[in-house]
Amino acid sequence: MRIVKITLSSIITIALVYCLNRSWNFGKPIPPLGKFLDPFHGFWQNAERKNQKPTNALVKNLKGEVTVVYDSALIPHIYAANEEDLFFAQGYITASCRLWQMEFQTLAAAGRISEILGPSAIDFDRGQRRLGMVFAAKNSLAEMEKDALLNKVANRYTEGINAYIHSLNYEQLPVEYKLLDYSPEEWTPLKSGLLLKYMAKTLNIGDKDFEMTNALKLFGKEMLDVLYPDNEKVGDPIVDNPNGWKFKPVTLDGVAPTTSPEIVQINPLEKSSPDVGSNNWAVSGSKTASGSPILCNDPHLELNLPSIWFIIHLNAPGYNAMGASLPGSPCVISGFNDSIAWGETNAQRDLVDWYKIKFKDNTKNEYLSDNQWKHSNKVIEKIIVKGKEPFYDTVVYTHHGPVTYDESFHGDSQKNHYAFRWVAHDSSKELLSFYLLNKSNNHSDYLKALDHYSSPAQNFVFACTNGDIAMRIQGKYPVRRKEEGKFVLDGTQTSNEWQAFIPNDQNVMYKNPIRGFVSSANQYPVDETYPYYVTSTSYEAYRNRRINQRLSEMNKITPHDMMSLQADNYNLKASESLPTWLTMLDQTKLNAIEKNVFEKLKSWDFYNNINSEGASYYEAWLRSILPMIWDEMKTSKVMLDFPTTYTTIKLIKEKPGLSFFDIQSTPEKETAVDVVRKSFSEGVAEIEKWKKEHGNQEPSWAVFKDSYIQHLARLEPFSYHVLHGGNNSLVNAHGKRNGPSWRMVVSLEKTGVKAWGVYPGGQSGNPGSAFYGNMINTWSADRYLNMHFNSSVEQMQNFSFAHQTLKSEK
Repeated sequence: MRIVKITLSSIITIALVYCLNRSWNFGKPIPPLGKFLDPFHGFWQNAERKNQKPTNALVKNLKGEVTVVYDSALIPHIYAANEEDLFFAQGYITASCRLWQMEFQTLAAAGRISEILGPSAIDFDRGQRRLGMVFAAKNSLAEMEKDALLNKVANRYTEGINAYIHSLNYEQLPVEYKLLDYSPEEWTPLKSGLLLKYMAKTLNIGDKDFEMTNALKLFGKEMLDVLYPDNEKVGDPIVDNPNGWKFKPVTLDGVAPTTSPEIVQINPLEKSSPDVGSNNWAVSGSKTASGSPILCNDPHLELNLPSIWFIIHLNAPGYNAMGASLPGSPCVISGFNDSIAWGETNAQRDLVDWYKIKFKDNTKNEYLSDNQWKHSNKVIEKIIVKGKEPFYDTVVYTHHGPVTYDESFHGDSQKNHYAFRWVAHDSSKELLSFYLLNKSNNHSDYLKALDHYSSPAQNFVFACTNGDIAMRIQGKYPVRRKEEGKFVLDGTQTSNEWQAFIPNDQNVMYKNPIRGFVSSANQYPVDETYPYYVTSTSYEAYRNRRINQRLSEMNKITPHDMMSLQADNYNLKASESLPTWLTMLDQTKLNAIEKNVFEKLKSWDFYNNINSEGASYYEAWLRSILPMIWDEMKTSKVMLDFPTTYTTIKLIKEKPGLSFFDIQSTPEKETAVDVVRKSFSEGVAEIEKWKKEHGNQEPSWAVFKDSYIQHLARLEPFSYHVLHGGNNSLVNAHGKRNGPSWRMVVSLEKTGVKAWGVYPGGQSGNPGSAFYGNMINTWSADRYLNMHFNSSVEQMQNFSFAHQTLKSEK
């Protein structure tokens, strides 16, 4: 009996050891609980003391000593004796705060999430690989390696990251590694390249080629132009320079490219949110109280934790820059130095084309191009899947790019073969642009830096202590014939392909305009005299007009005024639509609840402030009216896209009898008035349902909106709900998941540059740190941190939270 008990006890012990030291997946991954719960090495070790400070470190390959001063927000101010050590330290310090985020984002870019999460991520990984993300990063890496300076910057940054990785044991790993049961890899310059391509995918991969092709076939050209105009002709373009384009443009023959003749039957990959955008502007000294320019930037992106940005100050002889960096990439991306400031918004341009490919046979070894059969290139993608056998996917490449969609991936037949041409696949040197911007002294330097920039296309705002302000819409833009790029193209003819690119010096730009400011908010980029055809998926119609209206009215502007403008909650969309909609309602037919809502909307001041109820009722109405009008698109069996909200509101006013206002599911023939009335009642009913689900509280805007900052791995305990005003299409463009990911205000004063900044997160990526989300409340209160921009360690003494020294091992 004793032997039985010992045997049974041994079996149970072995089973427990086995079970507690391996990960499991029962719909959601479960970490190896033995290691994870170990009080000496597990997740408990990730809890930091409130005043826990970084420690000194001995590392290999430093030329000298590097001093890092952390201020009260854990912003590192790095002081190095040379640039090689500076970038090594930037890599080391960034990794010490954000290692898991850096690696997770690059694994996502490369299509390797299945290695961490298992089979549920296979479709995502296939999509990333079929978009050619690694292909794009390798092309840019090859170009970068030809440049000795860039090679040195990238490699020193990489060495710094790896020095930190090599210093870690299991106890010191970020908690996400323990939860998901994997370990960090060696960093490489390719990973930094992948990060930049991931940003390009977020910002510049938008297209409606499939949707527009279907709309053309179903509705005809005349109606297509009504529903989806290239230019809605509302407000000022980013650069308004009528007849000021004094160059000889590149011209192509006037023959329109051949579109694919069939309806497109595919299930497309998930696209970036249409709310990805940004604001930036610069005002000249003639409009400011100090007489010096002020520059402002707030990129609007999906709000995640850890934050997409990491504030850093880089100082070495000949180099002194501060601002928002991208964890995983060297230099400062949006920031300032002793002489200039710069910032970016997304340039809305069509930089993607899809080509219908005709293969010779089912082997896909050859495809037709100008009546000749060309050999394709096949890449066997091995997707490692956690807990399962690897998944293999064959991606066929043509000279256009990868064939993303076919019968094996999101297509419904062997006739659906679509190759992907994307400007981000081309070799480029964006890192050189940011390196040079970080060191620029004037407008000429700024222009030279941007000559190296290709993708993602951005509106670069500029201001200088000498008084100059400027805007340049920079990217690598194909020269397009009218309407080229709006539809799926016939891939059998090279005449349909990109023939040339707009020269850098012919990109849209201007300097020191008479009105005293430059601005961009993702609106149409340029006046109609610009000699190149411009198109995109859509353009912003409201934020830009509000910004320009306020900047035109303002004088004696202070940095605080600019902070207030970045937080502006005025809803121009509502002010232009709601009064009309209210007049369309028949008040005699409203019930008691609807009459009460009518009065609230009638008295609303059009501000989406935290406690506004009118903002909630308007939003519910808008959410109801758009799908009701465009039910033809919503219920279609093929891909179609809603027209923009601006066009929809305009059609309600100007074409109330348009056939699209007829609701397909009813026997009646509705007009715009009918849809406005039905959607009002539906919107009110939705709010009433919401109230019952929330204890009958009134729908104050911030609670109704329920903004959410989500952990990258979608871990609820590491995420935050935030009460904040604003909304998409407002200057304060904070919706449910997207919003101002970084706010910066810089006063370019000759006596010394002054700057303020904030983002919705914290410098640490560790959920157990006091610095994980410590800026969220500051950000949601529309307040800012002072960016302590001091040129020496001694000047930072009064602002120091901690000192850290990096020394070379003997």
